Amino acid sequence: MVFHAGAGRAAPGKAKEARFAAVWKPRAGNVFRRHRSGSSVFCTKAKGVAGCGRSQLEHHKASKALVCETARRGRRVAVRAAESPSKGKQQPAAFYRVRIFTFIGILVGYACYYLTRNSLTYTAPVMVASKELGLDVSSIGAMTSIFPIAYGMSKFVSGVLGSMMSASRLLGLGLICTGLINVCFGFGSSLAWFCTLWAMNGILQGVGGPCCARILTSWFATEERGTYWGMWNIAHNLGGFMAPILAGSAAATLGWKWGMWAPGMIGIVVGCVLVLGVKDKPETAGFDPVEEEAPPSAEEEAGDEVPESKQSIKQILFDNVLRNPFIWGMAFTYFFVYVIRQGVTSWFVFYLLQEKGASDAGIAAARVSGLELGGLVGSLLAGRLSDMYISKSKGKGGVVGKRVQVVIAYTIGVALMLLAFRCVPAAWPAGQWLCIFMIGFFLYGPQMLIGLCGAELVGPSSVGASEGFLGWVAYLGAANAGVPLSIIVRDYGWNAYFTTLLCACGGALLLLSPMTNLKSYTQRVESKKKLN
Repeated sequence: MVFHAGAGRAAPGKAKEARFAAVWKPRAGNVFRRHRSGSSVFCTKAKGVAGCGRSQLEHHKASKALVCETARRGRRVAVRAAESPSKGKQQPAAFYRVRIFTFIGILVGYACYYLTRNSLTYTAPVMVASKELGLDVSSIGAMTSIFPIAYGMSKFVSGVLGSMMSASRLLGLGLICTGLINVCFGFGSSLAWFCTLWAMNGILQGVGGPCCARILTSWFATEERGTYWGMWNIAHNLGGFMAPILAGSAAATLGWKWGMWAPGMIGIVVGCVLVLGVKDKPETAGFDPVEEEAPPSAEEEAGDEVPESKQSIKQILFDNVLRNPFIWGMAFTYFFVYVIRQGVTSWFVFYLLQEKGASDAGIAAARVSGLELGGLVGSLLAGRLSDMYISKSKGKGGVVGKRVQVVIAYTIGVALMLLAFRCVPAAWPAGQWLCIFMIGFFLYGPQMLIGLCGAELVGPSSVGASEGFLGWVAYLGAANAGVPLSIIVRDYGWNAYFTTLLCACGGALLLLSPMTNLKSYTQRVESKKKLN
């Protein structure tokens, strides 16, 4: 009898590790033969299948004993190495070149999503001033009210459906389509045309975030993911920075049509680059995965359980996402974080005008400018801190739990800085700007890390669905910072406003407290392998 098996690739500086799938074939001599890197290891057949000799295996410095076991069906034997072959594996130089191109692609691509999303904001004043259109502020309000409704639902649906499609192609095609909508918008002249196209833009905008999350988690391992997730998160700030410069300047100098055409054409070009150049994951580009997927369980081998990569939309959404209680915990935490974020961005200008001595809206806006700048610094540092915390733990404790602990620290910082901002004197504008900067610093860290935690709680095929669900719930929180907070400010004053934001901080902390030891999907895979 002869035993044939596929060879594994050795990691540098370690004993060679391998996975083996074995097949029985008739051969004289009751001998097993295993081909490995050009060498043969002979194992004498005992009664049934008892074990293998190690005469030549020792010569090749194999560090782990091989386990031989009878299979469930026919006469199949499966032998696996004790450790993951991808652990500690060195990727070729080409891998890092492709990876940095992919990262730059999703960074610039998502910034262009923000550009084509905010183009109307900076073109609208010129549209209202145009006599031929006959629009007023209420007309612009109708357009901008339709967008978040379409966007919130789209982010959820596209996250689920996108799990079954190529993330890079969906990302690029979505950007091409939203660019085309911006271009078509410039050819319109009626309110119905504008509202219809802007609702379609909201639907397409929901594609961007979940696709970027899937690509990023496939290309970056756990110990570096927080840093790169934080760096990718600056796409929000980059797109927000580009919109007034490009769309606003084009609309003011060339007419409102160019305020939509210019962002649209940029979106189309960048979308084509994404479709042609960005790869979904390392395997698509011919490299090894950065982290090993789960080994097939006994149920999967018997056909009773479907591997995650082959699951249906229903299984991905319900079994992997909606039935995970910690995903719900992250979602409601996101809800509270977005109540705070939207409450701050929507109402701080009014608060400065009424309570802190700002003489006009321009001065108030200048003081609020520290929010985005602080958010940029805070989100970058939050990702780096969580990676350092995970690295120093040396595998002890849950990876997601470590990031949750950073989120808790940042949320406490938000609460303290809200109190400081409430107490800062009206005669000290520099102190007000500094408090707003620190609020942005602490607020954007949780906004970034909660999305990463949700991505790491599920397997690679479910990341899009997880991010879509989290984004949908987050937008519900943002919606509740509009009319409800306006009623609170009008009827109960600014003290009640700040009390509401502090209660949102408290709600987030309560939800996060049971999740400080959560393990990531990758950690659960490794635990499962050890049990097998």
